[in-house]
Amino acid sequence: MSIDLAQFFQTFFEEATDHLADMERLLLHMDTAAPTADELDSVFRAAHSIKGGAGIFGFTRLSGLTHVLESHLDLIRSGKARMTEAIADELLQAVDYLRLLLQCCRDSCEPDEAEYQGMLQRFEQLGSGAWATSTPPATALESEDGSFGLFAAPLTEADEGFGFFASPPAPAQVEEAIEGFGLFAPLDAAPPTAVDEGFGFFEPMPGKPLTAVVAPAEAVRAAAPAREAGKPAPAPDAASIRVSVERVDQLINLVGELVITQAMLAETGQHVEGPVAERLQNSLNLLERNTRDLQEAVMSIRMLPISFVFNRFPRVVRDLSHKLGKGVELVIQGEGTELDRGLIEKLVDPLTHLVRNSIDHGIESPEKRRAAGKPERGTVVLRASQQGGNIVVEVSDDGAGLNRERILAKALENGLPVNEAMADADVWQMIFAPGFSTAAEVTDVSGRGVGMDVVKRNIADLGGRIEISSVAGQGASFIIRLPLTLAILDGMSVAVGQEVFIIPLTYILESLQPGPGDIRRVAGKGEVVHVRGDYLPLIPLFDVLGLRGVHDPATRILLLVQAGEHKAALQVDDLLGQHQVVIKSLESNYRRVPGVSGATVMGDGRVALILDVADIVHASHTAQAA
Repeated sequence: MSIDLAQFFQTFFEEATDHLADMERLLLHMDTAAPTADELDSVFRAAHSIKGGAGIFGFTRLSGLTHVLESHLDLIRSGKARMTEAIADELLQAVDYLRLLLQCCRDSCEPDEAEYQGMLQRFEQLGSGAWATSTPPATALESEDGSFGLFAAPLTEADEGFGFFASPPAPAQVEEAIEGFGLFAPLDAAPPTAVDEGFGFFEPMPGKPLTAVVAPAEAVRAAAPAREAGKPAPAPDAASIRVSVERVDQLINLVGELVITQAMLAETGQHVEGPVAERLQNSLNLLERNTRDLQEAVMSIRMLPISFVFNRFPRVVRDLSHKLGKGVELVIQGEGTELDRGLIEKLVDPLTHLVRNSIDHGIESPEKRRAAGKPERGTVVLRASQQGGNIVVEVSDDGAGLNRERILAKALENGLPVNEAMADADVWQMIFAPGFSTAAEVTDVSGRGVGMDVVKRNIADLGGRIEISSVAGQGASFIIRLPLTLAILDGMSVAVGQEVFIIPLTYILESLQPGPGDIRRVAGKGEVVHVRGDYLPLIPLFDVLGLRGVHDPATRILLLVQAGEHKAALQVDDLLGQHQVVIKSLESNYRRVPGVSGATVMGDGRVALILDVADIVHASHTAQAA
């Protein structure tokens, strides 16, 4: 009976991706001067697992390169070669290329043959001198495939183990025990008997088959490595199942529609009278609780730890710091904070750009840091936390900080509206202008003024906002605030004229009705409201939205909101109530509207727009500062 292996491809791709991530993580955190046996074993097992699966499914290039890595890693594990920083860099580049090969396997495309052979040749050259510390120089195997040149001295029929072991000094006998990972024992007189086909992954070499020494079972057990003793074989995780993202998204959409239906029933139930009204209301309250519990449970399926994003940055920091000649330490905090999967995927590019900017522009050279009395190694911190209904992601460094004078000069040169009296927070926002860069020279890392404007736009597209704080000589912090999810939110419905709008609760501090004398007009700045010693700008939503509202000061209702560092008072005509609303994208169905982040369907069937409070407050603040 034939089995279609294609049905298992996706599982292999996912597992291989995880193994590559493990290899990269271990190599990045390994002390190359003194790697532990467990670290080397873990890297080896990851490469071995990829090779085994790739061989089963016929991905020969993938299995071939991992076979090469296995060989070199085993030399290091057995003490015949030494791990160095340069070797770790080469292994990391091999991991990158394995990812490329894996993607080619996914897409059923062929990688560049010259590039593939170049990678193999690169490791062949390493094997000839850079790796080994106690073994003879490697020579290429005299066969059609070359076997990647991994073998020390010419092979004979007594050599085996896929090139992991040194050949015996004489072809007629085996004088020293062949390690074979502790699984094989040498035979005194018996010649090799079994033709090893590489577990079925590789074609035998013409005229010179690979052979394996077969030892008695007692010798195999006796030679088992001591470091594996007492470790049970890993068991498959029976507590989890793999579900496609499309099915999860479909489930979330259905729950969203259920939330809308529940709101409609609650709206209808308010108009029912008589003896059945109380029982109906109790049932509707129970339905509301169960719907909310179901919604939270389903949404948790889409939640992933932000470590899925953070774990790629040790490699980014390592490579870029080496390239720029700077010592940089990356500190990661709050990597267990969970975020909607849709947000995680779109957060990668903005964070990558911010981290690269921190290293390139923020962290000074070792010479400048010594002159400033700082440690030679700079520090970049990636931090995540949950604050209410928001996720806060921070990228900070202990570098030179932002240069206010240089930013103002560049802004004037670009024709931006600036003045010396501007607050620091407003000056920092200038770097998000398109084409803005204060770099003295253009490099392949940065300096063209392309990127920071894209960062801000991408964050805004996620319903979030980005803030900057900086102290000269001490460093800068970029703070990103994002909603927990893009699907459902808790909001306050407000009336502005004859229309209903939703304001997310995460922005609202309190609501109040101002008394006589609390509202004052400032020449050229509009109205402000006095609240417990503070004067906050007053933003009439009917003016912002171009609607006719209530202008009687005696009936004004204000919502105090906070967007980043700025507070404001939004004037509305009435507060209608608190709701859990399902977010519908406005851009996918219409177009982007300033001050509006989405739409929802209310319980009475009407469509209500969800206001982008951060955009409204920022626009008002910018207009007052001009």
